[in-house]
Amino acid sequence: MSGAYSASAILGEELSGSETLGGLAAAGMTIGSALAAVPLARLMAARGRRPGMAVGYLLGMAGATACVVAAIGGWYLFLVPGMAGIGIGHASNLAARFAAADMAPEAGRAIGTVVWASTVGSVLGPMLGFGPAKSAARYIGLNELAGPYLLSIILFGVSAFVVLRYLRPDPLVMSGGVGKAAERPRLRSFVRPLATTPGGRLAVGSMVAGNVVMVGVMTMTPLHLRSGGHALEVVGFVISLHIIGMYALSPLVGRAADRFGARTVIAAGGVLLALGAGFASGAEASDSRGVYLGLFLIGLGWCCGLIAGSALLVRTFDGPNRVGIQGLADLCMTASGGLAGLGSGFMVAVAGYQNLARIGVVVGLVPTVVVAIILVTERREGRSQPA
Repeated sequence: MSGAYSASAILGEELSGSETLGGLAAAGMTIGSALAAVPLARLMAARGRRPGMAVGYLLGMAGATACVVAAIGGWYLFLVPGMAGIGIGHASNLAARFAAADMAPEAGRAIGTVVWASTVGSVLGPMLGFGPAKSAARYIGLNELAGPYLLSIILFGVSAFVVLRYLRPDPLVMSGGVGKAAERPRLRSFVRPLATTPGGRLAVGSMVAGNVVMVGVMTMTPLHLRSGGHALEVVGFVISLHIIGMYALSPLVGRAADRFGARTVIAAGGVLLALGAGFASGAEASDSRGVYLGLFLIGLGWCCGLIAGSALLVRTFDGPNRVGIQGLADLCMTASGGLAGLGSGFMVAVAGYQNLARIGVVVGLVPTVVVAIILVTERREGRSQPA
């Protein structure tokens, strides 16, 4: 997915002659991921993780195939739905962290391990896509930008095969989370418990806040640095530090969520988001030091919110509806990130990068404030109980 995403804006601009349409092609992955989250969750709730994840990966494979066709034929209109198909594969990948936690005694540790594995793909995807895969496409006479999508076809196919062949027994079936196949749960059966349960609201809020700050600030940081005269190598190093913050410490974050509680890690993640955005807001375009530290802390704060929020969802909800609730949470997280990415450009144009980052400080602190309010309320209620 990271290799395909990295190539999408470039290929989109090459095929359409427009930077705007190139950005729309890249946004297709976010759109596909958001739209697929709940339908895939409903399928898993009815039939299990194995068929649901495999369908997602196969549709991702189909999307990558459409992107190859777009690159070969020069047809931009194939690229956007193709990237949306890859986004469906992304939704399936998000569900993998919940599959790991279905039967795990320590949900945070299991989710953290799966998220940590994403580090490898996030780093290797662009390197392989723009390296060996690009050369292989050129060698067989194709547009070199078809290379990342050829790689995606292979890897989505391998993923679907591995899940179908080896995810046995199905963890969701074994944990009692699958309903009768004929009973297709409705969307409102997921919305109501998520909206009315304090743990559900906190979990989703932490994931949404982290994604809004992370996507909003990260999207505009490369342009901010370039406006200050920094070389592409500096931009690449900042993004690499950000990715390290997002993924590399995931196992430690997962263990912390199990040991100290998900709410504690969510609150810490909010503080890290605010600190990171604060450092970024104080950095002039010509000075990259604050951006280095800021993007790393934002990545780490996002990691805390994602893992601890996901673990809190696992602990708060059980039964067949829990899978749909997880899918709805991913929909909220993905859609909010997409909106933040679209709005960040407008915000920078109107008020500047520093003010965008200052908004990130406020949004990042929201989960921390909510946790503090919950703890104070629980303490007061405990004192009011008769002895």
